[in-house]
Amino acid sequence: MITGGAGSIGLATARAFVTEGAKVMIVDLNEDDLARAAAGVDAEGVVWKAADVTSSDQVDAAVREALEQFGRLDVAFANAGIFGVVAPVTDYPVDVFERVMAVNVLGSFLLAKHALRVMESGGSLIINSSVVGLTSDRAISAYATSKHALVGLMRTAAKEVAGKGIRVNALHPGPTDNDFQHAIEIEAIGASREESSKAFEQMIPLARHATSEEIAQAVVFLASDESSFMTGASLVVDGGLSI
Repeated sequence: MITGGAGSIGLATARAFVTEGAKVMIVDLNEDDLARAAAGVDAEGVVWKAADVTSSDQVDAAVREALEQFGRLDVAFANAGIFGVVAPVTDYPVDVFERVMAVNVLGSFLLAKHALRVMESGGSLIINSSVVGLTSDRAISAYATSKHALVGLMRTAAKEVAGKGIRVNALHPGPTDNDFQHAIEIEAIGASREESSKAFEQMIPLARHATSEEIAQAVVFLASDESSFMTGASLVVDGGLSI
C-alpha cells in the first residue's frame, strides 16, 4: 500500500514494486488522479482507493480493502505529504502549520496504526521523511517540524513491532525532479523554475536532483529481504545535501 500514490514518487514506487512482482494499492485523495496513475502503471497488479490520510476511518477502510484484495499486507509506504508555505516562524500561518502536521504526521501515524495491526512477520513499513527531517533551513518550520516528527514515529514503532518480525524505517530523499519539489524551489528562491532548480543544485554535492525512480528503488530496498536486518533506521538519499 502506497499513500500519496498518485504523485511522482508514489507512482514510480508502484511501478518499481510491480516490476518485482508485487500487487499494489495506491491511495490518494482524488479519484481521477488515482485512475490516471493506475493507468500509467499499466499492470493488473495495481488497484486504487481514494482516502484522506488524516481520517482514521478512511485509512482503516483502505487497509481493510487491501486485505480483501490481496489476502495480506506485507508493505506499507507512508508517502502522502504537503509542504505548506515559505515564511518565518513569527509570520507562519497557524492554519497552514496545522494542515501540514495533519497530513504529514497524523497521516503517517494513521497508516502505521492500521497497517501494523494486520502485518505479519516479514512486514515492512517505510515512512517518507525528507532531508529536512535531518536538517532544516529558514522559513520552512511546518515542513521541517513534520519531517523531524516522522523520525520519532518511526523509531517508536520500530521498537514496538520488532518482536513480531516487522521492520519500520524512514526514507530521507533530497530534492527530487518533480512538480512538488519545483514548486517549493520557486517559492523559496523567487525565480523561474529553471533558475530556482539551478540554485538548489548548487547546494547538492552531486549537483543534480534525484529522479523519482531513484527514490522508488530505495523504497523497494527497504521493503525487501535485502534490508532484513535494518529497522529503526534513516536511509538518506539526498545526493550529499545533508553532509
